[in-house]
Amino acid sequence: MPNCCAPSVTRDVATTHALPNPDTARVHEPSRMAFVPDGTFLMGNDDDRAIPGDGEGPVREVHVSGFLLDHCCVTNRQFATFVDATGHVSDAEQHGWSYVFAPLVGASAIRHVIRAQVAGAPWWRAVVGAKWSAPEGPGSTVHGRWNHPVVHVSWQDARAYAAWVGKRLPTEAEWEKAARGGTIGHRYSWGDELVEGGRHHANIWQGTFPTSSSRPGGVVGTVAVDTFPANAFGLHNMAGNVWEWCRDAWSATWHIAAAAPTRRDPEGPATGHERVMRGGSYLCHASYCERYRVAARTKNTPDATAGHIGFRCAADVPPAPDIRAKDCGQGA
Repeated sequence: MPNCCAPSVTRDVATTHALPNPDTARVHEPSRMAFVPDGTFLMGNDDDRAIPGDGEGPVREVHVSGFLLDHCCVTNRQFATFVDATGHVSDAEQHGWSYVFAPLVGASAIRHVIRAQVAGAPWWRAVVGAKWSAPEGPGSTVHGRWNHPVVHVSWQDARAYAAWVGKRLPTEAEWEKAARGGTIGHRYSWGDELVEGGRHHANIWQGTFPTSSSRPGGVVGTVAVDTFPANAFGLHNMAGNVWEWCRDAWSATWHIAAAAPTRRDPEGPATGHERVMRGGSYLCHASYCERYRVAARTKNTPDATAGHIGFRCAADVPPAPDIRAKDCGQGA
């Protein structure tokens, strides 16, 4: 099935970004991260809404050690700071183009469209000059959207940013445990009902996909990273808005193979040409894929970029300080 929310991309030349020198990388800031406690949770879903071939099930017990996760996705402002400090050139910039949702392509960018549509997903346009700082192509800007999630970032871009701030990308198991917020077996990160009391919990497609948006004013696109209430772990927008890169290589069967490794802090298969993405985006809709369900998953190549792909960072819990009595000049 074509991927509505992340068009498959095969670049002619793969780009590998050098990671920042650990000596010059920034140190992660625990105060801006949520603590996800150590423990076992039920990962996956046997939901009849699961997409064949995605490998969501079976439901299995997985133990994840305690870790830290960004309260929100990395914003345009944060990524701009990284670029200013390091001179990082994103994959979209190196390749010269990226995918933009067709209705968002502005008048000044139309002449920069190099591909009318993607097979099976005609709502995408490949736009020359589309990048993190010009999300809809030439003539667009992130000014006024500094608190929106950065988009048009590849897995390689996300990994480079994470290394610069002294963090890392979350594993897929970490991501799902965090998204569930301590709940058990729910379809969505907030419960089993998509809309409760007329209230939406995520920035997903409302209306008829992809032709008509029923959001106020017909607005389409990202919203601020903290728009919706946080879950029990203090995490915002773990569904919808933008897809989030995970560290794991993709496999639909690795976790159920006869020789599957232990289910304690799994990190996915050792090899693979694609990387896992989680959470869905502002384009996800029940009529096509409903991948904003908490167990839903998809993939793309490490250098793939689009106008609805972002990320958040994880970090190991810092070691406890040594609180043993210090020498105060007494005794002896």
